[in-house]
Amino acid sequence: MYKHIIFALCFLMAVSLQAQPKKGSLLIKNGTVITITGGDLENTDVLIRDGKINRIGKNLRAPKGVETVDATGMYVMPGIIDAHSHAGLSAVNEGSNPITPEVSTEDAVEPTSISLYRALAGGVTASHAMHGSANAIGGQCETIKHRWGEMDPDNVRMEGAPRTIKFALGENPMRSHGERSGVNPSSRMGVEQVIRQAFAKAQQYKAAWKKYEANPEMDAPEYSLRLQTMADILDGKILIHCHSYRADEILMLMNVLKDFGVNNITYQHTNEGFKVAPELAEFGAHASVFADWWAYKFEVYYSTAYNAAILTKNGVVTSINSDSGELIRHLYHEAAKTQRYGNLTDNEALKLITINPAIQLGIDSRVGSIEKGKDGDIAIFKNHPLSIYAIPQKTIVDGVIRFDINKDADDMRLSVNPEEKVMPILYFERDRDACMEGSTMVNK
Repeated sequence: MYKHIIFALCFLMAVSLQAQPKKGSLLIKNGTVITITGGDLENTDVLIRDGKINRIGKNLRAPKGVETVDATGMYVMPGIIDAHSHAGLSAVNEGSNPITPEVSTEDAVEPTSISLYRALAGGVTASHAMHGSANAIGGQCETIKHRWGEMDPDNVRMEGAPRTIKFALGENPMRSHGERSGVNPSSRMGVEQVIRQAFAKAQQYKAAWKKYEANPEMDAPEYSLRLQTMADILDGKILIHCHSYRADEILMLMNVLKDFGVNNITYQHTNEGFKVAPELAEFGAHASVFADWWAYKFEVYYSTAYNAAILTKNGVVTSINSDSGELIRHLYHEAAKTQRYGNLTDNEALKLITINPAIQLGIDSRVGSIEKGKDGDIAIFKNHPLSIYAIPQKTIVDGVIRFDINKDADDMRLSVNPEEKVMPILYFERDRDACMEGSTMVNK
């Protein structure tokens, strides 16, 4: 009997260890370390032990058994973070209802998607795998780490990352529901009312459960995952990320949130954010924007490449995102455009793709800068990452090299369908945003 118990415990421990994503140890030597929060350090070493940054300094020695990476002449920066992506997802939109907070992209994570490896090749170590924008209140999103090679979807989820949810304003929810099937919303004022009604119902739901908890003898209210999720937003347990373009809608949603006591929001796209930058800063709202992409539909005709710089100078925590399987590979180039359009400093520009998106996702205590105790997520570049000549050399996640320009095979796919057509990733003229993937409106 005793032997059986020991065997069972060992088996459970083995299963438990197997389920954990791999952590690694590395010594990165003699690089120019761009810490983001502590300045740039010449000829400096970074020691990562068991997935965490252990030491930063000069002339560090590799502990026994720890691999050394020579970064002489290279630039060592925090892993890039994309606050708006749909990479690594098998489904993006649940377009059956204007309100679907009960669904989650957690259930659609595809760790073998080659898009994650392509992101790594651009120095991107983590991304926000978002629900689409077909609904006024879409699904919950998942913050993932690009642990290429892990086959278990749970092993690419960023454990401990705060919950987030996708809201959407403007044409997408109007076209998906009002114009297609005559269901609210069919106008911008309808979008506002759909959101207000959802929050009001959540307040009633919370009140009903509070009353029941005070008097357990009464019948319990019916459980609703949809309303519970909305109630969690009211309680500040979920961060809102809202697809938006126009300034009037951005102001509208801030007024709605004030009425319901919600203050955690990052506006996504935010093309007219430059018009209301002081108001965004006063509210404490964040903005995640494209560097210089607009005019792909009517509501996105008014924008400027100075948007990120104007928001930054007004004190809005701003990031540059991709929303694209192509742009995600060179977010460092996208960030560099803010130096041409806005004269941001190197540090201000790099914050747009490191610590700022980390703040927006609530993970800045772990990633987004090179500091002792943070996760060992690093990108090593030949030439400065804001240079047009920048080339990612190695991308490291939790101390494990997940991309190596010199050692990786030409074909890095983990799951190969012999009948699959491999589409080249080229820069192309986009006529729609990726937030409508999977929506029936895409082909209309």
